[in-house]
Amino acid sequence: MMIDIHAVQLDSIWEDKVANFTQVRALLALRRPAPGSLIVLPEMFGTGFSCDTTVTAEAEGGETELFLQSLAQEYQSCIVAGVVTKGTEGRGRNQALAIAPDGTLLARYTKMQPFSLGGESAVHERGTSPQIFEWRGVKIAPLICYDLRFPELAREAVKLGAEVLIYIAAWPVKRVNHWLTLLQARAIENQAYVIGVNRTGTEPSYSYNGRSVIINPHGVIIADAGEREQVLRSEIDAQLVRDWRAEFPGLRDAGLCR
Repeated sequence: MMIDIHAVQLDSIWEDKVANFTQVRALLALRRPAPGSLIVLPEMFGTGFSCDTTVTAEAEGGETELFLQSLAQEYQSCIVAGVVTKGTEGRGRNQALAIAPDGTLLARYTKMQPFSLGGESAVHERGTSPQIFEWRGVKIAPLICYDLRFPELAREAVKLGAEVLIYIAAWPVKRVNHWLTLLQARAIENQAYVIGVNRTGTEPSYSYNGRSVIINPHGVIIADAGEREQVLRSEIDAQLVRDWRAEFPGLRDAGLCR
């Protein structure tokens, strides 16, 4: 099954949701994803990587989720994007939502590894398990940024049947080589497509240079957004995953698939 991917490499405006919603619409209007596409936005795209939950956190079904629902309906496509929702005791939850064209929530994944170095673990609750959703017959797992450094999380998703791993991120430029290397490693070791969607630009604590990429199950980068704000488009073919897993026994030998 072929799926069109549209990865939105956004220069998020600091703590300004309305401005970021407007910019996402403008970028997508230049590429006009076809119905049935998979559109992916970065981690916390609406605010940048802010730890101020009085600004970022909203109720489930809040303004960011409503924006994503409207986008999914407009393009008749599936949307995967980052949002912060309200948790307990004033803390937030850094989440990746997957939303269907009719507005149905397909997955609500909470980041399992908050970024302690950036102070995130002090303000965001930790998630407990990966989430899997299906789009056009393909099983997909959304993950978030720092999760990438923990290969066991991807393995858990593969145990649940994931054929595509999506990492939405705010990954700083000073560690971009780690970003690219680890994304390729996750693809190779899990015999899966990996879609990494990062932001670009600057904010008070970090600078970003994008490098959103789409990587095939052999670890080959098949599309690279470079460093500028843009929408990266490519296609993935789930049959390539299935054929490679049937041919090469890595996951079978690990007891992860038949």
